[in-house]
Amino acid sequence: MGQQLIFIFENNIYYRATVESRSIRLVSSGKEDVIFNGLSDWLYEEEIFQTHIAHWWSPDGARLAYATIDDTLVPKMEIPMFTGFPYPTGREYHYPKAGEENPVIYLYVVNLNGPLHTIAMKRPEDQRIGEYYITMVKWATGTKLAVNWLNRAQNISILTLCEATTGVCTKKHEDESEGWLHRQNEAPLFSKDGHKLFFTRAIPQGGRGKFFHISMSSSQSNSSTDSLQSITSGDWDVTEVLAYNEDNHLIYFLSTEDDPKRRQLYSADTAGQFNRRCLSCEFADRCGYVGGSFSHNMEYFLLHCEGPEVPFVVVYNTQEKDRVLELETNENLKTALNSMQMPNVEYKEITIEDYSLTIQILKPAGFQDTSLYPLLLLVDGTPGGQMVTERFQVDWATVLVSSFGAIAIRFDGRGSGFQGTNLLHKVQRKLGVLEEKDQMEAISIISKESYIDKTRIGAFGQVYGGYVASLLLSAEDSLLKCAAALSPITDFQLYASAFSERYLGLPKPDARVYGMANLTHRASRFNDKKYLIIHPTADEKVHFQHTAKFITQLINEKANYTLQIYPDEGHFIHCEGMRQHLSQSLVNFFEECFRLPDRGFEERVEEESEEEG
Repeated sequence: MGQQLIFIFENNIYYRATVESRSIRLVSSGKEDVIFNGLSDWLYEEEIFQTHIAHWWSPDGARLAYATIDDTLVPKMEIPMFTGFPYPTGREYHYPKAGEENPVIYLYVVNLNGPLHTIAMKRPEDQRIGEYYITMVKWATGTKLAVNWLNRAQNISILTLCEATTGVCTKKHEDESEGWLHRQNEAPLFSKDGHKLFFTRAIPQGGRGKFFHISMSSSQSNSSTDSLQSITSGDWDVTEVLAYNEDNHLIYFLSTEDDPKRRQLYSADTAGQFNRRCLSCEFADRCGYVGGSFSHNMEYFLLHCEGPEVPFVVVYNTQEKDRVLELETNENLKTALNSMQMPNVEYKEITIEDYSLTIQILKPAGFQDTSLYPLLLLVDGTPGGQMVTERFQVDWATVLVSSFGAIAIRFDGRGSGFQGTNLLHKVQRKLGVLEEKDQMEAISIISKESYIDKTRIGAFGQVYGGYVASLLLSAEDSLLKCAAALSPITDFQLYASAFSERYLGLPKPDARVYGMANLTHRASRFNDKKYLIIHPTADEKVHFQHTAKFITQLINEKANYTLQIYPDEGHFIHCEGMRQHLSQSLVNFFEECFRLPDRGFEERVEEESEEEG
């Protein structure tokens, strides 16, 4: 590629063969906020590609693939901006809600050598696809690229290998699911000649359903069909494929083989018996959750230890596993933490529907089982998500545990990821139902411990977790005294099409399913609870409309709630002062909720400890 560069201005793509050469406009169809060339629109950036980049250089720099995303028919959302001007202004952008018109996407390849020539990649001729998403683009060779096509219902996908010179796309693999297809934007790896393709797919592994494993598709020059082999198998997931060493026939990947809450780095033979070798397991005591990346020549790899201890990064020799260089040790963070009383982390297994599931428990450093402690549930519940891991983290909940003597728990129930597709797909078409039951079961089990004060139990979640926390607080037999919800989803028909339709289908034929998941039906159950809703007014992901519609119903029902807003802040609060205010507000809310009458609960805990002594 040398000094080639492209830049995108007003949604048109410009090219320079060198930094000094003049700019050539490759695409001229761009239209501000409507037709995007080489960049994602809102839906693709947030839910599909999960990046703003929608262009891909070929390995030799001779071609550029780019997506054109047309939002012409997608309804607009207006975000009001209240500060900075005498009169409020509005910011519009195209946001497809459930059942509304979706963006239309096309994929093109432009040849940059010689006369500019642009070719459209042809979508699969399969009537089941209909409206579609392109979820992944990855160059295999200088003239071939892999493209994954997913139907709007997100239960049928076709992985193709497209010829950049003709636009013809050949099917390499097809997936279909009775639920939804998970992890559809992951890019495959290729051999240098493009004849071998490595990708993750869900493969049946027995009673727990399918798990994600590495498959190898090999094409032969004398055959029209490809051979497909599974490189890995078992009741665990390959979470990321990192690199392929073609000379040694080894593929490197991260997996949950050790434990669903852990990640370890493995290699596997791609020839013969597919034998596996763990490169990171010897560090498991201090490093149970790792990431990794490899040098271009495969001689070295970076081991990113992400927990449970303070994160560090080390360079290793791949062959001998010799430590070459400590790149980051975070000594300053270690020193700071040594002067603090950090929570002690424990794990407890519980059984729900024959599934063994893990609760993570954070206890204060001075914990005594003869004392009584309030309990805080930190909940997410997003389908396919995972809260219970060995990753290192410090947040406002750490402060609540360390400084105010609370106990916090995290739990992954039905619908969570990395424990098989049977567990994952339990929540299909009934969002909130099983998440509420399972999280309440976790609370119920922990609250039976002698050290938990059953009168002081709370929950916190954001986005989908805010939805689940609200369900838990308003449950008929709720054990909760209080809950806080940050940017909660309250009506899935108001939320992004790709997310809501993935789990609930389209609203028109499935109106009852959407109605059952709507939080407004619970409005009358918040009367005797402490309920805090926090929502930035310019949240572009979960619009303030969710909260506005919901609190209208709360007011009608004379329900008890507190609303806290952050004017003109988006989904990710950027203002440092407001982020600190948010953390302090959450600590204050739960400290108030957990306070015993007339005195702070931490005072009472100390007094009870002295009496027991």
